[in-house]
Amino acid sequence: MPSQSFDLIVIGAGPGGYVCAFRAAQLGLKVALVDKRATLGGTCLNVGCIPSKALLASSEHFLFAQKHAAEHGIKIDGVSIDVATMLKKKDGIVAKLTGGVAALAKARKVVVVTGEAKFVSANTVAVGDQQLTAENIVIATGSAPVELPFMKFDGETIISSTEALTLASVPKKLVVVGGGAIGLELGSVWARLGSDVTIVEFLPKIAATSDDDIVRNLTRLLQKQGLKIECNAKVTVFAKGVLTAERDGKILEFPADKVLVSVGRRPFTDNLNLSAAGVELTDKKRIKVDAHLKTTTPGVWAIGDVIDGPMLAHKAEEDGVAVAEWIAGRHGHVNWDLMPAIIYTEPEVATVGLGEDAAKARGLAINVGKFNFAANARALANDAGDGFVKIIADAKTDKILGAQILGRNAGELISEIVTHMEYGGSAEDLARTIHAHPTMSEAVKEAGMAVSKSAIHAL
Repeated sequence: MPSQSFDLIVIGAGPGGYVCAFRAAQLGLKVALVDKRATLGGTCLNVGCIPSKALLASSEHFLFAQKHAAEHGIKIDGVSIDVATMLKKKDGIVAKLTGGVAALAKARKVVVVTGEAKFVSANTVAVGDQQLTAENIVIATGSAPVELPFMKFDGETIISSTEALTLASVPKKLVVVGGGAIGLELGSVWARLGSDVTIVEFLPKIAATSDDDIVRNLTRLLQKQGLKIECNAKVTVFAKGVLTAERDGKILEFPADKVLVSVGRRPFTDNLNLSAAGVELTDKKRIKVDAHLKTTTPGVWAIGDVIDGPMLAHKAEEDGVAVAEWIAGRHGHVNWDLMPAIIYTEPEVATVGLGEDAAKARGLAINVGKFNFAANARALANDAGDGFVKIIADAKTDKILGAQILGRNAGELISEIVTHMEYGGSAEDLARTIHAHPTMSEAVKEAGMAVSKSAIHAL
């Protein structure tokens, strides 16, 4: 069996894996990047974050042309959707980005090995008929959709997010099991295109990690867009085109042409043969790591979705950079407490740090500043007056503890709050930062001012 030797082997070429490989190569290491897909980028680029955002954008354009263009004096007759063309555009975006990652790998002299990696020992993996050895190995194999044991994926009627990105036609009735980011985003896509969409959520609310006031407003806005939302509903079975659930002892029935199951993701370590490397798992079947992302086996590291923490692409990227720097003898750093999370509905939900509800549950003394986009000039000009910015600050020190935003481009707006929090900034620091006018970012400034009840454009 042919063998090659490297300074570092990275297993998994998603955002965490390829970023780790690229950073290590920048630091002078000889790196191999292994992935079972022929295209790099992992779930995120191939069948996750990127294609879903492409469909979200296309469906938003369709909805604007169909329902909102006339409000601007734009008359469009006979608006229709060509799903095949929409999917082709999505695939083109994915191809461009995955091709770009491949070009970067080549430019950085990262050796890309296609195939499924299995540990032979702590410093050796087998990929097909070849063996790769290295002093350090990083596990970055990501996650896979969770399957309900009584309702397994068949790829046709009971589908995961992967199939929901490639539906050849708009389903008449789509039931989405799970009211988290994936379910809400893909439910929004197909609802805009004409599907009758019902979200069935086991918990008392959708977007469960967000504050109650965020969720109340998001629920109202999504319902206004035509999505049906059923919470506190436990799915029991799907048979003969009907999904059945229970709530308070009552039976609920939802006819469905397609059922999208999006109840979470699990760490994907299948077939890695971790025992051969002595790598241990936690009770939750995630790889056990220390504060520097080292596993229980010296020289073997793990990052991203396979370890504890939020399953977010940018979290995996930060993990990957830090590990590459630690391996190269540098000082890697990740502030896991300041990991923003975004739901790309319209409007978007973006959160970071402690929410108001969580802070109060901990008994913390806080001040909260809130500013509505309805009072922001650019938001009104952009038809984006729904939602608000909320800043949570320590009552004594004024240090920003967290923020939550419901609004157009909330995912972009949250970044400056993360920046202020990174250096321990206060709500006053945020309030005194100059923001250009007219911009939606002024709502962030006003929310910072509202913490001390000094907002200019609100009572």
